[in-house]
Amino acid sequence: MMYVKNVVVGCGLSGAVIAERIASQLNESVLIIDRRSHIGGNVYDYEDQSSGVMVHKYGPHVFHTNNKLVWDYLSQFTEWHYFMYRVKAIIDGNEVNIPFNLDSLYKVFPKSIAEKLEFKLIDEFGFNKKVPILDLNKSNDDDLKFLANFIYEKVFLGYTVKQWGVKPEDLDKSVSSRVPIYISKDNRYFQDKYQAIPLHGYTKMVEKAIEHPLISVKLNTDFLNIKKSIQYDRLFFTGPIDEFFDYEFGKLPYRSLDIKFVNYDKEYFQSCPQLNYPENYDFTRSVEYKYYLDQYTERTIVSFEYPRPFEIGINERYYPIPNDINQQLYRKYYDKATNLKNTYFLGRLADYKYYNMDQVVERALILFNTIEGENKCPD
Repeated sequence: MMYVKNVVVGCGLSGAVIAERIASQLNESVLIIDRRSHIGGNVYDYEDQSSGVMVHKYGPHVFHTNNKLVWDYLSQFTEWHYFMYRVKAIIDGNEVNIPFNLDSLYKVFPKSIAEKLEFKLIDEFGFNKKVPILDLNKSNDDDLKFLANFIYEKVFLGYTVKQWGVKPEDLDKSVSSRVPIYISKDNRYFQDKYQAIPLHGYTKMVEKAIEHPLISVKLNTDFLNIKKSIQYDRLFFTGPIDEFFDYEFGKLPYRSLDIKFVNYDKEYFQSCPQLNYPENYDFTRSVEYKYYLDQYTERTIVSFEYPRPFEIGINERYYPIPNDINQQLYRKYYDKATNLKNTYFLGRLADYKYYNMDQVVERALILFNTIEGENKCPD
């Protein structure tokens, strides 16, 4: 029987951060277990040998945050390549800024119509405001209703149906609010203070974070298959919470992705890092990775994302599906989890919640502060 002070299941950002904090701040041993063959979880990246391009295996990841604490914490483990993300969508054959903004108006409408719509948007909602598309449709102005319907049909509907397999109104409002109309000239996808990509990749950043003599890593290992052979004082579980409890109340639904990578014998394939296709094809977006680290290579590599339902043993869990029924199911697992002593759940799969990377890190840091406080309390 193996003994280790702390076991962390999953070597993504959640697991890496909690492991690093426990080892470096509490001076306690940590064993990280991951069923995959690599560290980093879904932020894992690697250099494609044929093109020399740094590729994100599980789709594009651009770090962005307003949280200086999170930024400073990760900066211990990486230098940064400062990068402001710009995304476009093909609408009526035109490359249009996403989020749809004031510049986008002039890409899809004649100037006279665009000017009128711009004036009405600013008059009703103000400048530099983000308005969820479904909220825009509630306007009493006929022209703004026309715009809302246009954006809904051309930008939001097709992409959402492909991505989630349902109509937007059948999803939680948090999904529609992630794709607003932006009443601004700001063409960036994010507006956070800190925006960057690890200079040497996410994998190297995670590798450095867990590079501690008290941390050991066991890959290609399913914790649920070996848990009876390990003794520990604390368990941190970042995997699927329903799987942990052997699907006692039922399976939590997810959306997955089938990502196809294509090498091209040309310097560039497209005009920007990410192109969305709400109206055309079965894939949602194409991503050209050399843009992220501003790499100069003769060849390029592009990924095409085909959303799929998640199936156990077939593909990976990517996106929790936010709606009331799924949240009620998750709460059953959450309530059961809170009754477990010295067992902690964190991360997108364990919390059944869509997190940005900075939120994942913040969640782990907050949890560690709680653990540290408990550790200091006398029995």
